This record gives sequence, structure tokens and C-alpha cells, in this order.
Amino acid sequence: MDLELRHLKTIRAIADAGSLTRAATAMGLAQPALSTQLKRIERALGGPLFFRGRNGVRPTALGELVLDRACVLLPAVRQLQEEAARFARAWEGMPRFRLGATHGPLLGGLVDRLEAAHPGVAVTTRTSWSEREIASLVLDGRVDFALVGTCGESPPPAADRLVWRCLAVDPVFVMLRRDHPLADRRVIELERLADESWADVPGDGCFADCFTAACTRAGFTPARVYETDLASYVHLVQVGRAVGLCRATFPPTPGVVTRPLAGTPLSWRHLIGWYPGSPAADVATSVVGQARAAHTEAAARSTTYTAWLADHPGFGTVSSTTV
Repeated sequence: MDLELRHLKTIRAIADAGSLTRAATAMGLAQPALSTQLKRIERALGGPLFFRGRNGVRPTALGELVLDRACVLLPAVRQLQEEAARFARAWEGMPRFRLGATHGPLLGGLVDRLEAAHPGVAVTTRTSWSEREIASLVLDGRVDFALVGTCGESPPPAADRLVWRCLAVDPVFVMLRRDHPLADRRVIELERLADESWADVPGDGCFADCFTAACTRAGFTPARVYETDLASYVHLVQVGRAVGLCRATFPPTPGVVTRPLAGTPLSWRHLIGWYPGSPAADVATSVVGQARAAHTEAAARSTTYTAWLADHPGFGTVSSTTV
């Protein structure tokens, strides 16, 4: 019998379970069937792989050797399968731009610029509130570029497997109803909002924890945070139920104003990522340039942000940054 990948998976499952009975249950097999299969594998490898005892099984010296090799081979084969799937879904014929993004200000601008620069080339989009889900779509070959954000200096998802470039660094502003008592201030101290309810959009990064920490430093704990979709978030601010946390590039919206927080306690990095071995890598430089231009255009639409940037040169669109 030739050793196959499924045999290594069986050995790994038995070692992880610590007993043939538990392994058989996890694999959906009868225990006698798994025991027979193990004996065939052991004959093929030349000796017993496990000591069997009243309390379960433990690897023999030969078993340890095989398990060490399996720990290398099984992940390598899984990576090979992922890469094959990516290339199977890769571009065919004319290029295309498949964009995955969290809900932010840059996706629409990037689509517009790519459509204008590459007429006739398909541009498609996928959105999710989860940065990790968007990154996994790139790893699976289902989108070509991930457009996400991270709080402060926190690393992007799949940082060891995707290439990431920073597009811009924005402060986090606060959104207020236009007739809010603090709406006329150029800058607002966070502690002045201690009695407010808050609205924000969901995400799976550390932003919620960073916001709570900033409030703690300002001497209060947020009374209530509504984590909701963008339309509901804006509505809650418009009707005065909450103040909102928003990126500085948030576009002008009827009934609300955006204002910077004193001391910039929260910031947001806009990032774009791709898989280095995919066809997307061949056009990544151009796409990064278009995305940075889209951010510059978005920032210019906010007079509040434009005025703030004049005094804070370390923020805004970046020219060249590797994450």
C-alpha cells in the first residue's frame, strides 16, 4: 500500500484525539474500522505508530517521526490547494478588477477612477463589515484587492500572507446634529461628550477597545454605543439620539456636521492589499495610485478636514508606505 495524504490526516487525527475511540467519533467512523485502517498504515510504514493503553494512545518513536513530517506536509498541501484555487479563478482574457472592501469612503472613488482609466474592463465589488473576511476573499482568489482600514498602528489581517500598502492616515472625527450645542466649535474635547450616546459601524478590529480606552483617559465610560449600519448610524445622529464616530473624509451630509477631537485620540489607516503571487500583483502599483488619488479627492470634499489638515501635515494621503 502506498502512503497517501488521507493516511497522514488519519494519523494526525488519532494523535490529536488521544484515543482510537475519540478519533473514530470525530471522523464519523466505527472504531473497529479505524483500527483496521491504522494497522494497514502501520504495515506500510514498517512498524507501530502508537502505544495502546487503558488511557488511550501515545506515539511511538516512529509515530513521532511521522507526525513531525505530517506537520510540515499537511499545511504545505493545504497551501498548494489554496494557490491552485486562486489561479483557477485568476483572470482569463482581458484584465478585470475585483475589489473587496469594508464600508468606507474610498470604494466608490476607486471604482470611478478604475472605470475611467480602463474603459471596457470589468470592475466588480464585494463588501463586508469584517476586515478578516475581506482578506480571506483575497486569499481564496475570489477578489483581487482588499480595501480595508485599521485602528492606529494595528496590523492588517493576514499580514504574513498578503502585501499591504498604506493609502492614507485619517483622524477620527465626531459627527453631531447640526444644532448640537457643540456643533459651532472648531475642535471638541472628548470629555465634553461624556454624557452622550454614541453611534458607530461594526468591525472586527480593535477600534471599539481603543475608543473605550480613549474615553477612560478622558475620565468617563461611554453610556451607550449603538453599533449599526451606516444609514441607521447617520439617522441616529440626525435625530439627536447619538453622536457618531466617523472618518475625517465622511462626505457632507444634510443635518449633521463633523468636527475633529482635541489631541486626535483616535486615528484610522486606509490600506489596500493583494496576494503577491496573483495576477493582481502586476497592476498593483497602478491600483494603489488610483486609490490614493481617490482618498485625496474624498478629503478635499470635506472643508472641515481640509482646514484641519493644514495644521496637521502628518495626516492625509501618503505617498509611499509599506505596512
